[in-house]
Order: sequence, then structure tokens, then C-alpha cells
Amino acid sequence: MNLEINGERLISEIQKDFGAAYPFLKIEFFRNGKIRRDRYPVNKLIPASQPVKNAWHYKQDKGQLAITDTMTVTDFENALMDQFGLSAQVFRRSGNLWLETTITDYWTLKQQNDHGREISVGHTHIDNRDRFDYELNRDA
Repeated sequence: MNLEINGERLISEIQKDFGAAYPFLKIEFFRNGKIRRDRYPVNKLIPASQPVKNAWHYKQDKGQLAITDTMTVTDFENALMDQFGLSAQVFRRSGNLWLETTITDYWTLKQQNDHGREISVGHTHIDNRDRFDYELNRDA
């Protein structure tokens, strides 16, 4: 997936694109400069209604960030900072809560999303694509 970044896009649009690929993850942007790790207080959170240019640590025109399932959260957050000057934090859904992924930032985006799905939906849920897999349904 390529995440389109430009100054006129709203943060909510980027969040929506990211959420479409990883529905159990979300990203938030902060006014925090180059400071990273555990330094994202709520008062530095940039509202989703703001354009991306309000979140830039340094000016960046536009570009795309290639995101893969095998990219770690740390690599993703670092790429946002290094390529676009954006301080971001990934959160994982846990039931009705959103938790920072700081302790598990070395996990891939896919691992984080899958774990969020397990916690939020549960192990007993069977996807529609799996409903005809008789091994999964053997004891049902």
C-alpha cells in the first residue's frame, strides 16, 4: 500500500487510508518535533480535522510512503519522521480501547493488526472467507 502524504490532505484522510489497510490500528500525529518514544502527551495531539502541513516538523511538499505488512511499527513511525517530518504514534485496538504500541513496536504492522483483531473480536470468530474451511468448523 502507498500512503499519500501532502500538506493539503487532512490528517483524517491519512488515518482513513491507513485504517482501511489495518482496521485494528490507528495513527495519531503530534506536535513534538524529533522527540520520540513515550513523549506524546495529549496536549500535543493534532486534531484529525487539521491539514497535514500543520503537523510537519519541517516542510515537506508531498510524496508517498510505501507500507508493507512486514514493516515494523518502529520502521513505519521512523519513515513518517524521516521522509515527511511527521511525529506519529501507532495505536492498537483492544476491545473498545486504543493502546499505544510502544512496548511492541518491534512487531510488524500485520502482527499488530492481527493481535488487535484477536483481542477485539476473539478467537472464536470465524471470518466469512474461512466459513467453508471444514477443519476450522469441525467442532462447531
